[in-house]
Amino acid sequence: MVGSALRDFAGKRIHMVGIGGSSMSGLALMLAGDGFEVSGTDRDEGYTLLQLRKRGMDVRAGHHPGMVDGAGLLVYSAAVSSEDPERARAAQLHVPQMERAVLLGALMQGYRLPVCVCGTHGKTTTTAMLAQALTEAGLDPSVHLGGSLDAIGGSVRAGDSRVFVAEACEFNRSFLHMPVGLAVVLNIEEDHLDCYGDMEHVEEAYLEFLSRLPRDGIVVANGEDERVARVLGKLERGNRVFRTFGLQAENDYYPGGIAYDGKGCASFTVLKSGTPLCRVALKVPGVHNALHALAALAAADLAGADLNLSTSALNRFTNAHRRFEHTGSVWGMELYHDYGHNPAEMRVAVEMARLQNRRVVAVMQPHTFSRVKTLFQEYLSCTARADVTLVTDIYAAREKDPGDIHSGMLVDGMRNKGIDAVLTPGFDDAERWLRENGREGDLVLTMGCGNVNLLNDQIQRNYEQCKEKAEELSCRKSV
Repeated sequence: MVGSALRDFAGKRIHMVGIGGSSMSGLALMLAGDGFEVSGTDRDEGYTLLQLRKRGMDVRAGHHPGMVDGAGLLVYSAAVSSEDPERARAAQLHVPQMERAVLLGALMQGYRLPVCVCGTHGKTTTTAMLAQALTEAGLDPSVHLGGSLDAIGGSVRAGDSRVFVAEACEFNRSFLHMPVGLAVVLNIEEDHLDCYGDMEHVEEAYLEFLSRLPRDGIVVANGEDERVARVLGKLERGNRVFRTFGLQAENDYYPGGIAYDGKGCASFTVLKSGTPLCRVALKVPGVHNALHALAALAAADLAGADLNLSTSALNRFTNAHRRFEHTGSVWGMELYHDYGHNPAEMRVAVEMARLQNRRVVAVMQPHTFSRVKTLFQEYLSCTARADVTLVTDIYAAREKDPGDIHSGMLVDGMRNKGIDAVLTPGFDDAERWLRENGREGDLVLTMGCGNVNLLNDQIQRNYEQCKEKAEELSCRKSV
Protein backbone atom coordinates (compact mmCIF):
# COMPACT_ATOMS: atom_id res chain seq x y z
CA MET A 1 0.00 0.00 0.00
CA VAL A 2 1.86 3.08 -1.26
CA GLY A 3 1.46 6.34 0.65
CA SER A 4 0.83 9.57 -1.23
CA ALA A 5 4.38 10.78 -0.53
CA LEU A 6 5.75 7.89 -2.61
CA ARG A 7 3.40 8.03 -5.59
CA ASP A 8 5.67 10.53 -7.37
CA PHE A 9 8.36 7.84 -7.47
CA ALA A 10 6.21 5.09 -9.01
CA GLY A 11 8.14 3.36 -11.79
CA LYS A 12 11.46 4.74 -10.56
CA ARG A 13 14.28 2.94 -8.78
CA ILE A 14 14.77 3.67 -5.08
CA HIS A 15 18.37 3.46 -3.86
CA MET A 16 18.91 2.82 -0.14
CA VAL A 17 22.13 3.68 1.71
CA GLY A 18 22.51 1.54 4.82
CA ILE A 19 20.19 -1.13 3.43
CA GLY A 20 21.68 -3.84 5.65
CA GLY A 21 20.13 -2.44 8.83
CA SER A 22 17.13 -4.26 10.29
CA SER A 23 14.76 -1.37 9.63
CA MET A 24 16.14 -0.42 6.22
CA SER A 25 16.14 -3.99 4.93
CA GLY A 26 12.53 -4.37 6.06
CA LEU A 27 11.56 -1.17 4.28
CA ALA A 28 13.34 -2.42 1.16
CA LEU A 29 11.18 -5.56 1.22
CA MET A 30 8.04 -3.46 1.69
CA LEU A 31 8.95 -1.25 -1.26
CA ALA A 32 9.67 -4.28 -3.43
CA GLY A 33 6.32 -5.73 -2.42
CA ASP A 34 4.67 -2.51 -3.58
CA GLY A 35 6.29 -2.88 -7.00
CA PHE A 36 9.31 -0.59 -6.66
CA GLU A 37 12.73 -1.48 -8.03
CA VAL A 38 15.16 -1.29 -5.09
CA SER A 39 18.95 -1.11 -4.96
CA GLY A 40 21.24 -0.39 -2.03
CA THR A 41 24.56 -0.44 -0.27
CA ASP A 42 25.82 -1.15 3.22
CA ARG A 43 29.17 -0.84 4.92
CA ASP A 44 29.73 -4.59 5.35
CA GLU A 45 28.85 -7.77 3.54
CA GLY A 46 26.57 -10.06 5.50
CA TYR A 47 23.52 -12.28 5.76
CA THR A 48 21.02 -9.46 5.13
CA LEU A 49 22.59 -8.42 1.85
CA LEU A 50 22.61 -12.05 0.72
CA GLN A 51 18.89 -12.37 1.47
CA LEU A 52 18.05 -9.15 -0.38
CA ARG A 53 20.00 -10.37 -3.41
CA LYS A 54 17.91 -13.55 -3.36
CA ARG A 55 14.88 -11.26 -3.69
CA GLY A 56 16.37 -9.83 -6.88
CA MET A 57 17.78 -6.57 -5.50
CA ASP A 58 21.12 -5.11 -6.59
CA VAL A 59 22.78 -4.61 -3.20
CA ARG A 60 26.51 -4.21 -2.60
CA ALA A 61 28.94 -3.75 0.26
CA GLY A 62 30.97 -0.54 0.35
CA HIS A 63 30.49 2.88 -1.23
CA HIS A 64 29.18 2.90 -4.79
CA PRO A 65 28.26 6.44 -5.88
CA GLY A 66 27.68 5.23 -9.43
CA MET A 67 24.65 3.26 -8.26
CA VAL A 68 22.85 6.56 -7.60
CA ASP A 69 22.85 7.38 -11.30
CA GLY A 70 19.38 6.74 -12.69
CA ALA A 71 17.68 6.45 -9.28
CA GLY A 72 14.49 8.40 -8.66
CA LEU A 73 14.94 8.60 -4.90
CA LEU A 74 17.71 7.99 -2.37
CA VAL A 75 16.73 6.77 1.09
CA TYR A 76 19.31 6.89 3.90
CA SER A 77 19.44 5.78 7.51
CA ALA A 78 20.11 8.26 10.29
CA ALA A 79 23.65 6.87 10.63
CA VAL A 80 24.55 8.08 7.12
CA SER A 81 25.84 11.67 7.03
CA SER A 82 25.45 14.11 4.17
CA GLU A 83 29.19 13.60 3.47
CA ASP A 84 28.56 10.00 2.41
CA PRO A 85 29.74 9.54 -1.22
CA GLU A 86 26.35 8.29 -2.40
CA ARG A 87 24.43 11.09 -0.73
CA ALA A 88 26.92 13.56 -2.18
CA ARG A 89 26.37 12.05 -5.63
CA ALA A 90 22.60 12.33 -5.18
CA ALA A 91 22.98 16.00 -4.27
CA GLN A 92 25.14 16.55 -7.35
CA LEU A 93 22.52 14.91 -9.59
CA HIS A 94 19.59 16.57 -7.78
CA VAL A 95 18.14 13.16 -6.86
CA PRO A 96 15.61 13.65 -4.02
CA GLN A 97 16.69 12.25 -0.65
CA MET A 98 14.51 10.89 2.16
CA GLU A 99 15.47 9.80 5.68
CA ARG A 100 14.44 6.30 6.76
CA ALA A 101 11.84 7.46 9.28
CA VAL A 102 10.15 9.66 6.69
CA LEU A 103 9.85 6.65 4.38
CA LEU A 104 8.34 4.53 7.16
CA GLY A 105 5.82 7.28 7.89
CA ALA A 106 4.94 7.48 4.21
CA LEU A 107 4.32 3.73 4.05
CA MET A 108 2.01 3.94 7.08
CA GLN A 109 -0.19 6.65 5.60
CA GLY A 110 -3.70 5.52 4.73
CA TYR A 111 -3.99 2.75 7.33
CA ARG A 112 -7.06 3.06 9.50
CA LEU A 113 -5.19 2.22 12.71
CA PRO A 114 -1.45 2.98 12.75
CA VAL A 115 -0.09 1.43 15.99
CA CYS A 116 3.22 2.83 17.24
CA VAL A 117 5.23 1.22 20.04
CA CYS A 118 7.62 3.71 21.63
CA GLY A 119 9.93 3.81 24.63
CA THR A 120 13.60 3.64 25.52
CA HIS A 121 13.59 -0.13 26.03
CA GLY A 122 11.53 -3.07 24.86
CA LYS A 123 10.18 -1.71 21.58
CA THR A 124 11.18 -4.64 19.41
CA THR A 125 9.96 -7.32 21.80
CA THR A 126 6.63 -5.60 22.49
CA THR A 127 6.07 -4.85 18.80
CA ALA A 128 6.89 -8.48 17.97
CA MET A 129 4.46 -9.72 20.63
CA LEU A 130 1.71 -7.44 19.37
CA ALA A 131 2.37 -8.36 15.74
CA GLN A 132 2.12 -12.08 16.52
CA ALA A 133 -0.97 -11.56 18.68
CA LEU A 134 -2.85 -9.52 16.05
CA THR A 135 -1.81 -11.80 13.20
CA GLU A 136 -3.04 -14.95 14.93
CA ALA A 137 -6.21 -13.15 16.03
CA GLY A 138 -7.05 -12.57 12.36
CA LEU A 139 -6.59 -8.78 12.14
CA ASP A 140 -4.09 -9.22 9.27
CA PRO A 141 -1.76 -6.36 10.30
CA SER A 142 1.05 -4.89 8.27
CA VAL A 143 4.19 -4.88 10.42
CA HIS A 144 7.55 -3.13 10.48
CA LEU A 145 9.86 -4.56 13.13
CA GLY A 146 13.40 -3.59 14.13
CA GLY A 147 14.36 -7.25 14.23
CA SER A 148 13.41 -10.59 12.74
CA LEU A 149 10.45 -12.62 14.01
CA ASP A 150 9.96 -16.14 12.70
CA ALA A 151 6.20 -15.98 13.30
CA ILE A 152 5.80 -13.32 10.60
CA GLY A 153 8.60 -14.57 8.37
CA GLY A 154 11.15 -11.81 9.03
CA SER A 155 11.10 -8.12 9.92
CA VAL A 156 8.06 -7.05 7.90
CA ARG A 157 4.61 -8.31 7.06
CA ALA A 158 2.19 -7.05 4.42
CA GLY A 159 -1.43 -7.12 5.58
CA ASP A 160 -4.60 -5.32 4.59
CA SER A 161 -5.26 -1.60 4.96
CA ARG A 162 -6.65 -1.65 8.48
CA VAL A 163 -3.78 -2.01 10.97
CA PHE A 164 -0.09 -1.14 10.69
CA VAL A 165 2.11 -2.02 13.69
CA ALA A 166 5.56 -0.43 13.93
CA GLU A 167 8.30 0.51 16.32
CA ALA A 168 8.47 4.25 16.89
CA CYS A 169 12.07 5.19 17.66
CA GLU A 170 12.88 8.42 19.46
CA PHE A 171 16.45 8.64 18.08
CA ASN A 172 16.84 11.77 15.99
CA ARG A 173 13.12 12.43 16.69
CA SER A 174 12.31 9.78 14.08
CA PHE A 175 8.88 9.00 15.54
CA LEU A 176 7.67 12.50 14.71
CA HIS A 177 7.42 11.39 11.07
CA MET A 178 4.96 8.60 11.84
CA PRO A 179 1.16 8.74 11.85
CA VAL A 180 -0.27 7.28 15.05
CA GLY A 181 -3.74 6.17 16.09
CA LEU A 182 -2.80 3.89 18.98
CA ALA A 183 0.40 4.62 20.93
CA VAL A 184 2.03 2.15 23.30
CA VAL A 185 4.44 3.96 25.66
CA LEU A 186 6.76 1.54 27.48
CA ASN A 187 9.17 3.80 29.37
CA ILE A 188 11.20 6.99 29.08
CA GLU A 189 14.80 6.77 30.31
CA GLU A 190 18.17 8.35 29.65
CA ASP A 191 19.44 7.71 26.13
CA HIS A 192 20.20 9.56 22.90
CA LEU A 193 21.33 12.60 24.86
CA ASP A 194 23.68 13.35 21.95
CA CYS A 195 20.50 14.30 20.06
CA TYR A 196 18.49 15.88 22.86
CA GLY A 197 21.01 17.36 25.29
CA ASP A 198 18.93 16.60 28.39
CA MET A 199 15.92 14.64 29.56
CA GLU A 200 13.64 17.67 29.46
CA HIS A 201 13.99 17.74 25.68
CA VAL A 202 13.47 13.97 25.50
CA GLU A 203 10.16 14.34 27.32
CA GLU A 204 9.19 17.24 25.07
CA ALA A 205 9.73 15.01 22.02
CA TYR A 206 7.48 12.29 23.47
CA LEU A 207 4.82 14.89 24.20
CA GLU A 208 5.07 16.18 20.62
CA PHE A 209 4.77 12.61 19.33
CA LEU A 210 1.70 11.79 21.43
CA SER A 211 0.12 15.10 20.47
CA ARG A 212 -0.05 13.73 16.91
CA LEU A 213 -2.78 11.32 18.05
CA PRO A 214 -6.19 12.16 16.60
CA ARG A 215 -8.88 13.40 18.95
CA ASP A 216 -10.21 9.85 19.31
CA GLY A 217 -6.77 8.23 19.53
CA ILE A 218 -5.68 5.66 22.11
CA VAL A 219 -2.74 5.67 24.52
CA VAL A 220 -1.57 2.53 26.35
CA ALA A 221 1.10 3.64 28.81
CA ASN A 222 3.29 2.27 31.57
CA GLY A 223 1.49 3.51 34.67
CA GLU A 224 4.54 3.02 36.87
CA ASP A 225 7.03 5.17 34.94
CA GLU A 226 7.41 8.63 36.42
CA ARG A 227 8.51 10.32 33.20
CA VAL A 228 5.71 8.70 31.19
CA ALA A 229 3.20 9.94 33.76
CA ARG A 230 4.63 13.44 33.56
CA VAL A 231 4.34 13.51 29.77
CA LEU A 232 0.78 12.15 29.82
CA GLY A 233 -0.16 14.76 32.40
CA LYS A 234 0.68 17.44 29.83
CA LEU A 235 -1.17 15.79 26.95
CA GLU A 236 -4.57 17.24 26.12
CA ARG A 237 -7.09 14.43 26.52
CA GLY A 238 -10.14 15.49 24.55
CA ASN A 239 -11.89 12.26 23.52
CA ARG A 240 -8.68 10.25 23.57
CA VAL A 241 -8.66 6.94 25.44
CA PHE A 242 -5.95 6.69 28.13
CA ARG A 243 -5.17 3.27 29.60
CA THR A 244 -2.29 2.14 31.81
CA PHE A 245 -0.52 -1.17 32.35
CA GLY A 246 1.81 -2.25 35.14
CA LEU A 247 2.43 -4.67 37.97
CA GLN A 248 0.20 -2.90 40.50
CA ALA A 249 -3.59 -3.06 40.70
CA GLU A 250 -3.83 0.72 40.34
CA ASN A 251 -3.30 0.21 36.59
CA ASP A 252 -6.07 -0.55 34.11
CA TYR A 253 -4.28 -3.73 32.98
CA TYR A 254 -2.24 -5.68 35.55
CA PRO A 255 -1.20 -9.27 36.34
CA GLY A 256 -2.89 -11.42 38.96
CA GLY A 257 -1.27 -14.45 40.58
CA ILE A 258 2.05 -13.91 38.84
CA ALA A 259 4.53 -16.77 39.23
CA TYR A 260 7.83 -17.76 37.61
CA ASP A 261 9.04 -21.17 36.50
CA GLY A 262 12.57 -22.53 36.83
CA LYS A 263 13.73 -20.55 33.79
CA GLY A 264 12.25 -17.29 35.06
CA CYS A 265 9.28 -17.28 32.66
CA ALA A 266 6.15 -15.64 34.06
CA SER A 267 2.59 -16.95 34.13
CA PHE A 268 -0.29 -14.76 35.27
CA THR A 269 -3.89 -13.75 34.74
CA VAL A 270 -4.41 -10.48 32.87
CA LEU A 271 -6.86 -8.34 34.80
CA LYS A 272 -8.64 -5.28 33.41
CA SER A 273 -10.02 -3.08 36.16
CA GLY A 274 -10.28 -6.19 38.34
CA THR A 275 -11.96 -8.38 35.72
CA PRO A 276 -9.99 -11.45 34.53
CA LEU A 277 -9.45 -11.42 30.76
CA CYS A 278 -7.08 -14.28 29.98
CA ARG A 279 -4.30 -16.48 31.35
CA VAL A 280 -0.74 -16.07 30.08
CA ALA A 281 2.15 -18.55 30.36
CA LEU A 282 5.22 -17.02 28.69
CA LYS A 283 8.19 -18.82 27.17
CA VAL A 284 10.47 -15.76 27.49
CA PRO A 285 12.01 -14.99 30.90
CA GLY A 286 11.96 -11.96 33.17
CA VAL A 287 9.55 -9.50 34.72
CA HIS A 288 10.25 -7.05 31.90
CA ASN A 289 8.83 -9.55 29.39
CA ALA A 290 5.74 -9.94 31.58
CA LEU A 291 5.29 -6.15 31.26
CA HIS A 292 5.86 -6.33 27.50
CA ALA A 293 3.15 -9.00 27.26
CA LEU A 294 0.78 -6.87 29.34
CA ALA A 295 1.36 -3.91 27.05
CA ALA A 296 0.86 -6.02 23.92
CA LEU A 297 -2.36 -7.62 25.20
CA ALA A 298 -3.73 -4.26 26.34
CA ALA A 299 -3.08 -2.85 22.87
CA ALA A 300 -4.59 -5.94 21.23
CA ASP A 301 -7.69 -5.60 23.41
CA LEU A 302 -8.10 -1.93 22.52
CA ALA A 303 -7.54 -2.71 18.82
CA GLY A 304 -10.48 -5.10 18.95
CA ALA A 305 -8.62 -8.41 18.80
CA ASP A 306 -9.94 -11.68 20.21
CA LEU A 307 -7.92 -11.99 23.43
CA ASN A 308 -8.20 -15.77 23.58
CA LEU A 309 -6.47 -16.01 20.21
CA SER A 310 -4.00 -13.24 21.11
CA THR A 311 -3.09 -14.94 24.38
CA SER A 312 -2.60 -18.27 22.65
CA ALA A 313 -0.15 -16.53 20.32
CA LEU A 314 1.83 -15.02 23.20
CA ASN A 315 1.98 -18.35 24.97
CA ARG A 316 3.94 -19.60 21.94
CA PHE A 317 6.03 -16.45 21.53
CA THR A 318 9.80 -17.15 21.49
CA ASN A 319 11.10 -13.61 20.87
CA ALA A 320 12.66 -11.82 17.94
CA HIS A 321 16.17 -12.71 16.90
CA ARG A 322 19.00 -10.92 18.75
CA ARG A 323 16.83 -10.59 21.87
CA PHE A 324 18.43 -12.88 24.47
CA GLU A 325 18.82 -15.39 21.67
CA HIS A 326 20.53 -18.73 22.24
CA THR A 327 22.99 -19.03 19.35
CA GLY A 328 24.83 -22.27 20.11
CA SER A 329 27.00 -24.39 22.39
CA VAL A 330 30.81 -24.58 22.35
CA TRP A 331 33.12 -26.52 24.67
CA GLY A 332 30.29 -26.93 27.18
CA MET A 333 29.51 -23.19 27.21
CA GLU A 334 26.13 -21.83 26.10
CA LEU A 335 26.28 -18.80 23.79
CA TYR A 336 23.60 -16.11 23.92
CA HIS A 337 23.27 -12.74 22.25
CA ASP A 338 21.21 -9.70 23.21
CA TYR A 339 20.70 -6.48 21.25
CA GLY A 340 20.78 -4.37 24.42
CA HIS A 341 23.22 -1.53 23.92
CA ASN A 342 22.67 0.99 26.67
CA PRO A 343 23.37 0.25 30.34
CA ALA A 344 19.75 -0.28 31.38
CA GLU A 345 19.20 -2.85 28.64
CA MET A 346 22.48 -4.60 29.39
CA ARG A 347 21.58 -4.81 33.07
CA VAL A 348 18.29 -6.51 32.18
CA ALA A 349 20.04 -8.96 29.84
CA VAL A 350 22.52 -9.94 32.56
CA GLU A 351 19.65 -10.44 35.01
CA MET A 352 18.00 -12.79 32.52
CA ALA A 353 21.26 -14.73 32.24
CA ARG A 354 21.45 -15.01 36.03
CA LEU A 355 18.10 -16.82 36.08
CA GLN A 356 19.83 -19.90 34.66
CA ASN A 357 22.08 -20.39 37.72
CA ARG A 358 25.28 -20.55 35.67
CA ARG A 359 28.54 -18.62 35.76
CA VAL A 360 27.84 -15.63 33.52
CA VAL A 361 30.47 -14.16 31.23
CA ALA A 362 29.16 -10.89 29.78
CA VAL A 363 30.77 -9.58 26.59
CA MET A 364 29.97 -5.88 26.24
CA GLN A 365 30.36 -3.96 22.99
CA PRO A 366 29.80 -0.31 24.03
CA HIS A 367 27.80 1.56 21.39
CA THR A 368 28.86 5.01 20.16
CA PHE A 369 31.34 7.34 21.80
CA SER A 370 28.68 9.89 22.72
CA ARG A 371 26.54 7.32 24.54
CA VAL A 372 29.54 6.01 26.50
CA LYS A 373 30.38 9.58 27.52
CA THR A 374 26.89 10.55 28.64
CA LEU A 375 26.16 7.24 30.40
CA PHE A 376 29.70 6.44 31.53
CA GLN A 377 28.88 5.82 35.20
CA GLU A 378 25.93 3.59 34.29
CA TYR A 379 28.15 1.48 32.02
CA LEU A 380 30.52 0.86 34.94
CA SER A 381 27.90 -1.00 36.99
CA CYS A 382 25.43 -2.47 34.48
CA THR A 383 27.20 -5.87 34.40
CA ALA A 384 27.83 -6.06 38.14
CA ARG A 385 25.73 -9.25 38.36
CA ALA A 386 27.92 -11.04 35.80
CA ASP A 387 30.87 -13.08 37.07
CA VAL A 388 33.22 -11.71 34.41
CA THR A 389 32.82 -8.86 31.93
CA LEU A 390 34.76 -8.68 28.67
CA VAL A 391 34.75 -5.24 27.04
CA THR A 392 35.43 -4.80 23.33
CA ASP A 393 36.27 -1.61 21.50
CA ILE A 394 33.50 0.97 21.26
CA TYR A 395 31.35 0.49 18.16
CA ALA A 396 31.39 3.86 16.44
CA ALA A 397 28.27 3.41 14.25
CA ARG A 398 27.48 6.88 12.90
CA GLU A 399 30.26 8.66 14.84
CA LYS A 400 33.94 9.48 14.47
CA ASP A 401 36.39 8.70 17.27
CA PRO A 402 36.81 11.92 19.31
CA GLY A 403 40.00 10.59 20.87
CA ASP A 404 39.01 11.26 24.46
CA ILE A 405 37.06 8.10 25.34
CA HIS A 406 37.92 4.43 24.93
CA SER A 407 37.03 1.03 26.35
CA GLY A 408 40.12 0.87 28.55
CA MET A 409 38.61 3.68 30.62
CA LEU A 410 35.48 1.59 31.14
CA VAL A 411 37.51 -1.44 32.23
CA ASP A 412 39.51 0.66 34.72
CA GLY A 413 36.30 2.13 36.15
CA MET A 414 34.68 -1.30 36.44
CA ARG A 415 37.69 -2.72 38.25
CA ASN A 416 37.60 0.19 40.69
CA LYS A 417 34.04 -0.89 41.50
CA GLY A 418 35.14 -4.46 42.17
CA ILE A 419 33.93 -5.88 38.85
CA ASP A 420 36.07 -8.55 37.21
CA ALA A 421 36.50 -6.75 33.88
CA VAL A 422 38.87 -7.62 31.02
CA LEU A 423 39.72 -5.52 27.97
CA THR A 424 39.33 -7.62 24.81
CA PRO A 425 39.44 -5.00 22.02
CA GLY A 426 38.73 -7.29 19.07
CA PHE A 427 36.68 -10.42 18.50
CA ASP A 428 39.83 -12.56 18.31
CA ASP A 429 40.84 -11.26 21.74
CA ALA A 430 37.44 -12.12 23.21
CA GLU A 431 37.44 -15.58 21.64
CA ARG A 432 40.98 -16.23 22.90
CA TRP A 433 39.96 -15.30 26.45
CA LEU A 434 36.95 -17.61 26.28
CA ARG A 435 39.00 -20.50 24.96
CA GLU A 436 41.61 -20.08 27.67
CA ASN A 437 39.39 -19.15 30.60
CA GLY A 438 35.88 -20.35 29.80
CA ARG A 439 34.46 -23.22 31.83
CA GLU A 440 32.03 -25.96 31.03
CA GLY A 441 28.57 -24.77 32.07
CA ASP A 442 29.29 -21.08 31.49
CA LEU A 443 26.67 -18.81 29.93
CA VAL A 444 28.42 -16.41 27.55
CA LEU A 445 26.27 -13.37 26.74
CA THR A 446 27.35 -10.95 24.03
CA MET A 447 25.57 -7.59 24.16
CA GLY A 448 25.31 -4.71 21.73
CA CYS A 449 23.46 -3.45 18.66
CA GLY A 450 26.59 -3.12 16.55
CA ASN A 451 28.21 -6.21 15.05
CA VAL A 452 29.07 -8.15 18.23
CA ASN A 453 26.56 -10.84 17.22
CA LEU A 454 29.19 -11.82 14.64
CA LEU A 455 31.43 -12.87 17.54
CA ASN A 456 28.92 -15.63 18.33
CA ASP A 457 29.06 -16.73 14.69
CA GLN A 458 32.87 -16.66 14.71
CA ILE A 459 33.19 -18.74 17.88
CA GLN A 460 30.62 -21.29 16.69
CA ARG A 461 32.23 -21.54 13.25
CA ASN A 462 35.73 -22.10 14.68
CA TYR A 463 34.38 -24.67 17.12
CA GLU A 464 32.68 -26.62 14.33
CA GLN A 465 35.89 -26.55 12.28
CA CYS A 466 37.80 -27.94 15.24
CA LYS A 467 35.27 -30.75 15.60
CA GLU A 468 35.54 -31.59 11.92
CA LYS A 469 39.30 -31.88 12.22
CA ALA A 470 38.99 -34.01 15.37
CA GLU A 471 41.20 -31.46 17.11
CA GLU A 472 38.72 -30.08 19.60
CA LEU A 473 41.03 -30.34 22.60
CA SER A 474 44.21 -29.17 20.89
CA CYS A 475 42.70 -26.21 19.02
CA ARG A 476 40.75 -24.71 21.90
CA LYS A 477 43.78 -22.78 23.19
CA SER A 478 44.70 -21.29 19.83
CA VAL A 479 42.93 -18.73 17.70
